[in-house]
Amino acid sequence: MTPKVHKKSDNSLGLSTLQDISALILQSHDLDETLNNIVKLVSDRAHSEVCSIYLLDDDAVTLRLRASQGLDPASIGSVSLKIGEGLTGQVAKEQRLIALEEPQNHPHYRYFAETKEEQFHTFVGIPLFDRTLTIGVLVIQNRDLYHYSEEELSTLTTIAFQVASIVVNARLLDTIDNQQFLELETIGAEETQSRELDTEEYVVLRGQIAYPGVVSGQANIIDQQLGFADIFDEQDVNIEAELKKLDEALRKTRIQTLYLEKRVADKLSQEDAAIFHTHLMILEDRGFIERLHDRIEEGHSAPYALKKVIGGYLKAFGKMEDAYLRERAADMEDIGRRLLANLVGQVTEGLQLQHEGILVAKRLLPSDMAILDHELIRGMIIESNEANSHSVIMAKALGIPAVIGVKGALSQIEPDAELILDANAGAIYLNPSDSILDEYFRLEHDRLQEKERLDKLREVPATTRDNQRVMLRANIGLISDINIARKNGAEGVGLYRTEFPYMARSSFPDREDQYQLYKRVIEDFKGEPVTIRTLDIGGDKALPYFTPPQEDNPFMGWRSVRVSLDNREIFQTQIEAILMAAVHGPIRLLFPMISNFEEIRSCKEIVHEAKQNLKRLGIPYEENIPLGAMIEVPAAVRISPHLAKEVDFFSLGTNDLVQYLLAADRGNNLVERYYDPLHPAVLLSIEYLAQVAKQHDTDICLCGEMATDPACLLALIGLGIRQFSISAPYIPRLKEFINSIDSTEATKLAAEILTLPESKAIRARLLEKIDNFSAN
Repeated sequence: MTPKVHKKSDNSLGLSTLQDISALILQSHDLDETLNNIVKLVSDRAHSEVCSIYLLDDDAVTLRLRASQGLDPASIGSVSLKIGEGLTGQVAKEQRLIALEEPQNHPHYRYFAETKEEQFHTFVGIPLFDRTLTIGVLVIQNRDLYHYSEEELSTLTTIAFQVASIVVNARLLDTIDNQQFLELETIGAEETQSRELDTEEYVVLRGQIAYPGVVSGQANIIDQQLGFADIFDEQDVNIEAELKKLDEALRKTRIQTLYLEKRVADKLSQEDAAIFHTHLMILEDRGFIERLHDRIEEGHSAPYALKKVIGGYLKAFGKMEDAYLRERAADMEDIGRRLLANLVGQVTEGLQLQHEGILVAKRLLPSDMAILDHELIRGMIIESNEANSHSVIMAKALGIPAVIGVKGALSQIEPDAELILDANAGAIYLNPSDSILDEYFRLEHDRLQEKERLDKLREVPATTRDNQRVMLRANIGLISDINIARKNGAEGVGLYRTEFPYMARSSFPDREDQYQLYKRVIEDFKGEPVTIRTLDIGGDKALPYFTPPQEDNPFMGWRSVRVSLDNREIFQTQIEAILMAAVHGPIRLLFPMISNFEEIRSCKEIVHEAKQNLKRLGIPYEENIPLGAMIEVPAAVRISPHLAKEVDFFSLGTNDLVQYLLAADRGNNLVERYYDPLHPAVLLSIEYLAQVAKQHDTDICLCGEMATDPACLLALIGLGIRQFSISAPYIPRLKEFINSIDSTEATKLAAEILTLPESKAIRARLLEKIDNFSAN
């Protein structure tokens, strides 16, 4: 019998499938259940008779059937093949997608009788990756001939990424469980001993600035360790009673977690609260619960079982090289501590602040920050050095001065000790002398006067002495940044980093979720323009549910707009949400890391398709949304005359442009001295781009830390840049600086410094001019 041939169908593979898979991940926290649900969904949407997932065994050479829709259920778990064996094994071996019609004619084809599979005429296999390693294969089989389009194969590849991320996260817990769990007499903080301090002297402790500011007050000590130090195993436990005790503690902890999520969402934003959904997923993870049950059934008490399991996780996470996975140790520690409190009836007295003051802690977990009374926290001193921890992120959102990485803080600071926290310099003065206190009060008086002076500039436009208008906009990433931006007088948003809401979630947000988020941002800025950058992941930014392949140089690899263009469904969904939100106010759409002409053309094609889709659905959208290219690659500078004909504006991203131009990774201490925004090559590139923008009447905004340096800002104004997007707290001081300079003189100075051969001479000349402006 001749098979039917399908060139096109009503195939519903697409964005809705990706969204539904994300929903399945949220609804089910068991790996096998999730994989079974996914193969059923994909088989239905692809109109295929079979969808299967093969995963690599621990021996790293055997692929085993783990889930299937269409094959004999009895074959799940029993059918296996070696890497390189059969078409599925060949996909794993070659680490590439294989799509074939009449697969039985291929030399690598192998028939497995135990699956009772029929004769299939179409085969698609997509490898599942954990970084560069193959961990499995997603297989689609059709009884009829079917030619999968590039778009459909792209969607299947994205689905494979989602499946791989689920598997990696689940196996992470399994791997830890299979390691030898060491007996932990203490977990978390090291034992420290206080030493007496001479109250006539003072001690200076130092750390890393997390959020600037200078405050004084008494120490509020939060010595909130896990509490497992006093938990020992019990003899002759009642296993049934301990299991019931554990299940009740899990129930209470889940309820508390839902409360914490709501509290943070109400206080800050849904994005800030998303970490507690991750906690809820762990608390509902069957593997996690089974490990706890197994320890109890071995004859241990519930608290001791929890001590063993959480301790094993913390030890294993701490050894991991991946920064994202290491940070998950804080989540396990948080969950473990709250579970223990519910198991043994611990009262969280350590979290009750007795008075307003400066909080001191070894480590502050997300639930700590959610429970504490923020009105009583004047500043924060944290021993651990976790700049990207959720607690530090929440402190920044609340505007609390904070210093992290302060070694020995708990051992040296007594409860109620007098402190001066200078988070501008990363210094803490403990029991300051009278002379230090006098100096602090003088500085505090000056600071309050400066604040009063700068507050008066909030609604005053930034204008040079010769009446040249300069726009100062804010960079934001989370909803909680909006209040900080408005408080500092930002004239809209020059860069909304949309990857941050993506990173805070456990699955891809759908169109409606994104629309509501962008709508809130534009409404909160009340008519001020908002520039929304499309998803910019890769390099140092990853999504927990979308694992990119490991690369030797990820900053120059598969990242940013390249990822978006290879995942068109996800990209188009975001663009549709932005177009919908633009109905409510002036939104500009920005594409990151453009490096060639074809990329901007492809982006514009997807914008057109997004508009057509919204029109078909009858959803209102903004037809004439301005489109922009982020210029952060040297190649984009050189082809900017061509790009200017395709876009409405440029956003000049100096952070990346400087490091790419100078081959100096700004995060590498060994080459830090080479990273210099005043390097002649940087200034000449900016001058060229500014001239191109002027010639083509293309709007240009500079976005980056460069603009927060007064010397650099003077040079940039001289080069013709009149719009800047920066971290909001810098805006008041830079506005004051701009109001003191003359743009005509800055232009003459720029022409002069462009002839200088080195940045040292350039900076000296700029500072000399700044002194002249100050004197006048």
